[in-house]
Amino acid sequence: MNPAQSSSPGEVQEVDVVIVGCGPVGALAANLLGMRGVRTLVVERSTEPHGQPRAFSCDDEALRIYQQAGLLDRIVGDLHQPVRADYVNAAGRRFATIAFDEVDFGFGHAPLNFFDQPLLEQSLRTGLERFAHVTLRLGTELVDLRQDEDGADLVVRDVVADRSYPVRARFVLGCDGARSTTRTAVRIPLAGASYAEPWLAVSGDVAPDGIRAPHTTFVCDWRRPAFVSPGSRGSYRAEFMLRPGETEADMRDPAKIAELVSPYVDPDRFTVTRAVVYTFHHLIAARWREGRVFLLGDAAHQMPPFLGQGLCSGLRDAANLTWKLALVLSGVAAPALLDTYETERRPHTAAMAETSVRLGRVFLARSRRAAWVRDSVLRAVQTVPRVRRFVRHFEFKPLPAYERGLFAGGRRDGAVGVMFPQPRVAVGGDSTPRLLDDLLGDGFALVGRGLPAELSGLPGPVRSVVTHPAGTDPARLPASDAAQVHVVDLDGTVDAWLRRHRVDAVLLRPDRFVFATAQAGGIDQVTRTLAADLGATASRQPTG
Repeated sequence: MNPAQSSSPGEVQEVDVVIVGCGPVGALAANLLGMRGVRTLVVERSTEPHGQPRAFSCDDEALRIYQQAGLLDRIVGDLHQPVRADYVNAAGRRFATIAFDEVDFGFGHAPLNFFDQPLLEQSLRTGLERFAHVTLRLGTELVDLRQDEDGADLVVRDVVADRSYPVRARFVLGCDGARSTTRTAVRIPLAGASYAEPWLAVSGDVAPDGIRAPHTTFVCDWRRPAFVSPGSRGSYRAEFMLRPGETEADMRDPAKIAELVSPYVDPDRFTVTRAVVYTFHHLIAARWREGRVFLLGDAAHQMPPFLGQGLCSGLRDAANLTWKLALVLSGVAAPALLDTYETERRPHTAAMAETSVRLGRVFLARSRRAAWVRDSVLRAVQTVPRVRRFVRHFEFKPLPAYERGLFAGGRRDGAVGVMFPQPRVAVGGDSTPRLLDDLLGDGFALVGRGLPAELSGLPGPVRSVVTHPAGTDPARLPASDAAQVHVVDLDGTVDAWLRRHRVDAVLLRPDRFVFATAQAGGIDQVTRTLAADLGATASRQPTG
């Protein structure tokens, strides 16, 4: 990563992509672009890391994205992975449980993880040091943004030196949060609702013997709903809804905080690191693209926190868009590919937001009678085994699947359009289990049985991963090379998936969604379909 550089007066810095904002979404996007050789400038108004534990949860899909960015090892050691989440009533009686230790969506990671945002951001920013073609400028804000057919002209300002200078970019990513300057600059409105109920969010550090509520808990008390949970590296998070007439000053008083947290932690052994009052929103931008400008994360959408998917949705945005930008910038794909970003991401994000709203209705019953009805109904329906499993195993979370977009046929069809599982495999000559994604490369990948040694008709390199049955000795596998890797399907996950869908091979996109499936004799047709859908023939020259 290049350090913040100075420019001569009037000199225009030219890059492929400017990212506005270096929170987790912007920093991840920069890492993903850096891995693909895209010249990237990241501007962040703050001169120092944010240093506050605001976002604090992510899921297995998010860890899979960090893994693809080569950052998992930097992050995973600082995570706390809860074994369960309890929903309890005002009397502390449990009426529903999500058993995370029983949940495996097949993506290679735990379904819920709590992190420390300052540590996460440090890891993401340190990751940028791998790339000489990625520059991070702290203390720099977007001042002006204008576009033409070939690119965007930005004016950015060094807030410390109070000096502005021009930048020319082919694309701009607005990752600058709920009050996005980028979104304002391209005049994209937000639509939706803000919730009137303010909440107090308290983060702090607690000694192990000071924890009184050791599990993640949603306290569905109609008088004061709350959320509490142990977090990363000895931290603890507690959130409480304000009652009518309570003010931020009232709630941030140390004595009041001690009173609120005392059922869950020992106040004398709890050191508060952050206490803020906030309101949450259910908002979405009218569009996520304006010419060469794209919105990601909170700049594009904001949702209630009850499903813990706000940050995760922004990470998915980055994982979806960055590889498409790289293909367009290199001339491998036609610019129309970028239209699939919002086509794919908006419906999935809306589904997450709606599920979060519905979960909030369960959590936020605001009268004694409504809470009694909720508790009674949920206890009753969970006597039905299938319903109990639906709740306990977190099956109400929307699947990672896209209904329309860059897929063979353009629409979800069976396995096409869904995220492929990530089992552990063994590579030839090495019996050590490895996660499948580590072998797929940065581009498209063909996974299956008996694949040809060479693939033709594809735009750009495609990694071929040949699977062999569980029980195969890795030492007896054929030699692997840069184009084709042979692996042992250790627990039979890939073989079971192929048999279930009655195919021999699956073509995966760089974000691990299924582009197409094929029988052994239909692989050439699938590769031709991909080439046509990318518009490769019409886009051999660098464009965009």
